[in-house]
Amino acid sequence: MSDTNLSETKSVHHWIGGKTVEGTSGNHGPVTDPATGVVTTRVDFASVEEVDAAVAAAKEAYATWGQSSLAKRTEILFRFRALLDANRDAIAELITAEHGKVHSDALGEVARGLEIVDLACGINVQLKGELSTSVATRVDVASIRQPLGVVAGITPFNFPAMVPMWMFPMAIACGNTFVLKPSEKDPSASLKIAELLAEAGLPDGVFNVLHGDKVAVDRLLEHPDVAAVSFVGSTPIARHIHTTAAANGKRVQALGGAKNHMLVLPDADLDAAADAAVSAAYGSAGERCMAISAVVAVGSIADELVAKIKDRAEKIKIGPGNDPTSEMGPLITAAHRDKVASYVEGAAADGCEVVLDGTGYTVEGHENGHWIGLSLLDRVPTSAKAYQDEIFGPVLCVLRVDTYEEGVALMNASPFGNGTAIFTRDGGAARRFQLEIEAGMVGVNVPIPVPVGYHSFGGWKDSLFGDHHIYGNDGTHFYTRGKVVTTRWPDPADAPAGVDLGFPRNH
Repeated sequence: MSDTNLSETKSVHHWIGGKTVEGTSGNHGPVTDPATGVVTTRVDFASVEEVDAAVAAAKEAYATWGQSSLAKRTEILFRFRALLDANRDAIAELITAEHGKVHSDALGEVARGLEIVDLACGINVQLKGELSTSVATRVDVASIRQPLGVVAGITPFNFPAMVPMWMFPMAIACGNTFVLKPSEKDPSASLKIAELLAEAGLPDGVFNVLHGDKVAVDRLLEHPDVAAVSFVGSTPIARHIHTTAAANGKRVQALGGAKNHMLVLPDADLDAAADAAVSAAYGSAGERCMAISAVVAVGSIADELVAKIKDRAEKIKIGPGNDPTSEMGPLITAAHRDKVASYVEGAAADGCEVVLDGTGYTVEGHENGHWIGLSLLDRVPTSAKAYQDEIFGPVLCVLRVDTYEEGVALMNASPFGNGTAIFTRDGGAARRFQLEIEAGMVGVNVPIPVPVGYHSFGGWKDSLFGDHHIYGNDGTHFYTRGKVVTTRWPDPADAPAGVDLGFPRNH
């Protein structure tokens, strides 16, 4: 967008070396209020030179931060945690204004991010290392973990506070310095976080924020001083991030897309299953990688289950995120809204039964917002585009199978393997499912099985590129590298003549 169109909006700049730095590239992007369609903010896009400046600031800071004590790092993180807690509402308001999600969803996002800050505050337990004494005569072996250096995080629009907090608290707690490239669609939350880190006493350059597009991303992927890259986003981009960064010698964790399934067995509590399906499919307008987008109904329960989902979905109130009565907000952009709508518009031709059609939905007084209603598709064939693609919107597909085995085979045939769930009263069936299903995260009567902070988050197959999941123990391992030290010391009693250490002589 031209400077003329953005000249009267507020500006979002970079955060480099502990201060706000105005962009110099001349390139900018618009940030839109999804509820009104009005451009509210101009965000700077970084040039290669500006990326280099941020990495240089991080590299300079690493010289001292990487040698700092665990006590100092955790002291700062504890102060940051208190500030983050005190500013929950302010951060949530920024998220709602730029992303569109309702305030309660935004507050929940901050709360989940706080879990990882809690984990980082106790990083000293994760970094204890191991020691074996007397593996041979007077020989000890110790395993220790040390930081990598400058690390980068590239994060998506759907959780502009939580996903960065999946990364940087663990990274800086381990002694690294961090360069964040958040989504250019909702950048303000990341700057608020940077300000709170500075207020907590984090040294300049330890945490930096660069806004931008592919120019900034590609420079981070190839920069020789960036040791590791974390990414969350779509599968095609995750594959590109992994391939490019690994080719440049970097450690990579790249979390990709999803098509999360929920298997409902005939013995399940159908009211609970319907409640779960609605909240998991339509919460946060379906713009989350852990959304349930496919319900697999086993046997004769399908008609009743679809009816219960439809009844609940029709009662969801859609409106601006800052309206306390709203249960679902708009989508992030008009272009994304139109793409989501296209899957519903083409569903019947693909063989689906359209039970609810949310296209064409508007909110009175906010007609230019990026609105879409809830859509429910039944009898969806696996060949339908609405099933095959990650839609990232409030569209729920229902597939029907005759048996448990058929359902598991259908789910395992998906190229994605992020999260999945089973609804049943049968413990034996649930046990089989958690062992047989090919996905990284499994819920048993839990529709969105996002692990708590001290367990790692990550999928299988096309939902993850790289060897490490994010946060938890995997997070500590990703942001550190192991070193083994083998030591032999002579006995003090064998010291040369003339040196008296007060030990009895051996002869």
